[in-house]
Amino acid sequence: MAKTTSLHCRVVEGKDLPAKDVSGSSDPYCVVKVDNEVVARTATVWKSLNPFWGEEYTLRLPRGFHSLAVYVLDEDIIGQDDVIGKVSLSHQQISAEPRGVDSWLSLAPVEPDKEVQGEIHLELWVPEQEHPRVLRCRLIEARDLAPRDLSGTSDPFARVSCCRHTLETSVIKKTRFPHWDEVLEFELAEGEPGEAVLSVEVWDWDIVGKNDFLGRVEFPLNTICTDPTKGWFQLLPFPSTTKDCGGQLGALRLAVRLVEDRVLPSLYYQPLIQLLTEPILCPGQPPASTALAILEEVTSGESRQDVATKLVKIFLGQGLAVPLLDYLITQELARTTDPNTLFRSNSLASKSVEQFMKVVGLPYLHEVLKPVVNRIFEEKKYVELDPCKMDLSRSRRISFKGSLSEAWVRESSLELLKGYLGDIVDAIVGSVEKCPLVMRMAFKQLRSRVEERFPAAQHEEVRYFSISGFLFLRFFAPAVLTPKLFSLREQHADPRTGRTLLLLAKALQSIGNLGLQLGQGKEPWMAPLHADLLPSVTRVKAFLDSLVTLESTEEGEGTVSPALFHPSATIKEGYLHTRVAGGSALLPRFAFKKRYFWLSSEALTYSKSPEWQVRCSIPVPWMRAVELVDEGTFQHPHVMQIVAQDDGGQLHTTYIQCKPHSIPRRAPRSCGSGSGPHGRPAVPTRPCCPPTTRAPSAPGAGPAACTLPAPVRPSAPGCSRTHGTVALGEWRDPLDPAAAAQTLYRHLRRAGAERRAAEGAEASEPPCPGLAGSSLEGRLRAVLRDLDIAHDAFAHRDGTQGPPPTTGR
Repeated sequence: MAKTTSLHCRVVEGKDLPAKDVSGSSDPYCVVKVDNEVVARTATVWKSLNPFWGEEYTLRLPRGFHSLAVYVLDEDIIGQDDVIGKVSLSHQQISAEPRGVDSWLSLAPVEPDKEVQGEIHLELWVPEQEHPRVLRCRLIEARDLAPRDLSGTSDPFARVSCCRHTLETSVIKKTRFPHWDEVLEFELAEGEPGEAVLSVEVWDWDIVGKNDFLGRVEFPLNTICTDPTKGWFQLLPFPSTTKDCGGQLGALRLAVRLVEDRVLPSLYYQPLIQLLTEPILCPGQPPASTALAILEEVTSGESRQDVATKLVKIFLGQGLAVPLLDYLITQELARTTDPNTLFRSNSLASKSVEQFMKVVGLPYLHEVLKPVVNRIFEEKKYVELDPCKMDLSRSRRISFKGSLSEAWVRESSLELLKGYLGDIVDAIVGSVEKCPLVMRMAFKQLRSRVEERFPAAQHEEVRYFSISGFLFLRFFAPAVLTPKLFSLREQHADPRTGRTLLLLAKALQSIGNLGLQLGQGKEPWMAPLHADLLPSVTRVKAFLDSLVTLESTEEGEGTVSPALFHPSATIKEGYLHTRVAGGSALLPRFAFKKRYFWLSSEALTYSKSPEWQVRCSIPVPWMRAVELVDEGTFQHPHVMQIVAQDDGGQLHTTYIQCKPHSIPRRAPRSCGSGSGPHGRPAVPTRPCCPPTTRAPSAPGAGPAACTLPAPVRPSAPGCSRTHGTVALGEWRDPLDPAAAAQTLYRHLRRAGAERRAAEGAEASEPPCPGLAGSSLEGRLRAVLRDLDIAHDAFAHRDGTQGPPPTTGR
């Protein structure tokens, strides 16, 4: 059994941000911190005071947390980035809202003396037999201190105050992981300790100007005298003096939801999974008398996407994803009378198909769209068809041809759009063989059900629109509009490129609608493009016909694909500097060579250039540790080491010199996820090395990431962890049926409780709405009750409180 704490955080948008650049605008991005630990960074939105990010993170916290903070910064090409403001939410604020926080929050100013991070290792004791009594404070080391110097490091020293006396340690230059191992002594006068405290502060020493504060921690003397203290302690800021700026710094819209859960062993969820898969494996049941029907009935709009994602993952694990979609689609078709409204709403069927395409079809999406999207980003052409938004002066600056007319800009933009759109349509209609077989099977079944429901000749277009509505309106067009959210690009588009992508997405939506709404919209300036859209509609129809034309042998092969599917899209790519370790000698900076890297869920691959055919690869299953190396090792920050073990058991270490924002936000999943964009070490989530070994570090490197299983005490050799691990989860993560089933169980319990409360029912009434007294309702009730009992038993064993019962027992 595993206790999980998941924080679902969506950074939506900002508004009324202050201008930080001389142009009167800003280039804002957000940094997400959990307990002062950087866990995620959004892309930069260029030249905007009202940016939209729409980036969503699932933060998996193996331990509890105290606060969540989102910082808004302005990116600068030269010098340090400007801090605009921050939003902070405590654990209590988030947990007080069962459905989460979703609102606009005013940005608060950031005070440097409050922005601290890291921990300090102390030992405090008072020998009993010494006279006069002496308090001894041993300052051993500190880790992960905030960088205060331009080099990305600090020059830390500790200042200890007690009984009106102050002593300091030596200064350790250019490090965020200082090791002092110094003992400071304070003579205690008679009558001490009383209410006196011992204060330990950490400062960054500066040769010019004031020293910078790095954090502090305090201990009551009476506690130290009775109980010697030793351990790691989190550094804290000075007491808050922040005042409300009344919205002068703008606002940030956040959607945050906390889920603290206990996942039982997978065996306990088998009865629930069996009930959910029963209508698929035994299709003779009445449609309304199934567990899936009950789940769909109690699923509200705000939780529908989460439920759909978990359902798709459970059925993928069972090899039944296509039959699941077929069942949900059949139920929605039975409720639909007007074919023009088919799959228009965000129903459970629509959301399930959408999530299915994301999980199964992301590599396919990248192969089709990435070349064209990359070219649009690189060319940065000015494209505009709306006369109200045309900037003729900008066009004049771009062209250097003197004064330009509105007609010339329109014709130039039209030609560019036709070229880009033609390339996208060519890539799509020529991708039949690239489309995953399981997606083609799902679309074939979808068309068959639609033709059965609407067989009349006047509904002939529906068989095409039922597929294009998903493939174009919910897959291709959103990816073109926001490539960052589909991992097609690392950054959001600048305003000029973003406008081009918006116009292309509108054109793709018109094609996905089969041209049925051309000329009916509120944008008549798009009309010059209509003549090119109609031939594309004809080509797309032929593409959809080919997409669902499958041989019987292909369908037989495709039946096992869902259970075995593991997506392997490129997560990140680009140039970095690397060096393979050899011997124990210290490597100089010039030993690193520039290489082009690809990071996927399967391997870290690199070569001399993107086109170079000879490539080196480190498979993810070989990786044993991914960690940050201390700055002093190579006299350069942002160096990471990857420790891998080959099939012969030999350990190999590879060093990578990264840029500050190029360090992957997620380490490969078999080794656990990294905690943020600044190279936080990734602690493996499962024991990869023998329990008594430690991954080898670079000469002079800082503490290595712990490679021991979780039950090992943190003070064991090799376990000097620099961070509490925060993992970033997403819909591409490996299948975990137990965790998915726990989410559905929790949802059913909450929905039943809310329904009973709304109807004024007693606590002992059935938890499931509808089907009262039926055999299915009784079976589902029994399954939920058994899971309640299992949770209570595990909670009693762990000494914690289990979930409230679903029925009066």
